[in-house]
Amino acid sequence: MKLKEIVEKLQLRVLAGQDRLDTEVTGGYTSDLLSDVMANSKAKNIWITLQTHENIVAVAKLKDLAAIVIINNRQPDEAALQRAKDEKVTILAGGESAFTITGKLYGLIGF
Repeated sequence: MKLKEIVEKLQLRVLAGQDRLDTEVTGGYTSDLLSDVMANSKAKNIWITLQTHENIVAVAKLKDLAAIVIINNRQPDEAALQRAKDEKVTILAGGESAFTITGKLYGLIGF
């Protein structure tokens, strides 16, 4: 499933990476520990987290993730948004909990 379909169906906001919504998603990973995401996520996964600092962009870039989804209406800091634009990393945001977004994502693509 393409990232743009997931954005529409989960009613996510695109904060960075509008031009990369044609990316094919291979799965999802939910964690707030950067080291856990580095060790266990896979390329083109969507990463669901409450983290908002610029280090999330470095992890997403390192792992070639399809996008970062920030939960609970949290807003990434300006340094994170700028780095995402510079590094060509997609950041999305939603108002729901990690549990809810993860469940909905699983229901959509059933990994």
